[in-house]
Amino acid sequence: MAEVEQSEQNLENKVSKKNKNRKPKPWDDDPNIDHWKIEKFDPACNPTGMLEVSSFSTLFPQYREKYLQDSWPRIESALKQHGVACKLNLVEGSMTVSTTRKTRDPYIIVKAKELMKLLSRSVPAPQAIKILEDEVQCDIIKIGNLVRNKERFVKRRQRLVGPNSSTLKALEILSNCYILVQGSTVAAMGSYQGLKQLRRIVEDCMENILHPVYHIKTLMIKKALAKDPALANESWERFLPKFKKKNEKKIMKRENEEKKRVKEEKKRYTPFPPPQPLSKVDKQLQSGEFHMSEKKKTEKEWQEKQVKQTEKSIENKRKRDASFLPPEEPMQKNNNSTRSEDGKEDLTELTKSLKSKTKELKRQKKTHEKVNAEEFIAVTSSDQPSKKKSKKIRD
Repeated sequence: MAEVEQSEQNLENKVSKKNKNRKPKPWDDDPNIDHWKIEKFDPACNPTGMLEVSSFSTLFPQYREKYLQDSWPRIESALKQHGVACKLNLVEGSMTVSTTRKTRDPYIIVKAKELMKLLSRSVPAPQAIKILEDEVQCDIIKIGNLVRNKERFVKRRQRLVGPNSSTLKALEILSNCYILVQGSTVAAMGSYQGLKQLRRIVEDCMENILHPVYHIKTLMIKKALAKDPALANESWERFLPKFKKKNEKKIMKRENEEKKRVKEEKKRYTPFPPPQPLSKVDKQLQSGEFHMSEKKKTEKEWQEKQVKQTEKSIENKRKRDASFLPPEEPMQKNNNSTRSEDGKEDLTELTKSLKSKTKELKRQKKTHEKVNAEEFIAVTSSDQPSKKKSKKIRD
């Protein structure tokens, strides 16, 4: 028992490898210090400047040439404030940024490189210059390789923008980021948290995992929950909606079937070469034609030709006769027993009604035979003899 207790104590006392060599600092538990705050760079921190010259160059499309040429003085003046030199080469179609002796901030060259990337991705110059600020970051999300079909790609990209750019505006408001959908990339500018959310939304939209509208709904709920200080240290999972795709099972089934088909199509690797195909002489040796005389060969060929001709003539005759055959009438099949019973009942009713009609016709004929036509003829008074006269005649 003592050994078991000792082993349990050793497990509890084990320190994780992650913080093995880390020593506690005096500012770790200080509540007045914000560890996530990005402090503004002070030039006094680096009075001597940079030792080496760093430079970056990026290409830009031809349709951006005129715009960049017009807005280049503004870009140049913005970079000059940070001690960075820039050059626009219209012959090669490239933009170059490099450090100078006046550069103090070591990270500003990376920011300048990001500025060039944003300008080449059709971001307006006034908006792109904001990347030089310490609080603003950028992310260029590539969406061209996420969808293979071009029509599907355009449809999903439009889903991200929304009608009259309503979806894009909602995402900008909720994430506090600037978003620009251009060609096969999505350029975004903002905080690290907002950029992380945007990347996930864009990738989910392009991969058809979840519609951006559902992401907007969750962001709105998170924004409302962030205002409540009581929920600052609690999990928000119970408040957030959980969306499930209706056709998830179908998609999984289709993917599995496709994978199986691809595996079947792939040929199994064998180190041995494929068998050599038989030559014409080998085929003749197998069939026995090689040792036959020329006369027999010609006779055999003629017989084969005759057989093929007869088969072809029979087939053509069948096709010609098919046009004269009458079409088959559709047969109504009564699968259910109830329908057959209903049919029998209808037949019995028909027979009864026919019998009753025949009886009525017979009665009418009999009555027509007994009827005297003279009874229905109108007779005048002169023609009708009186009773008195008739008596006299009788006497």
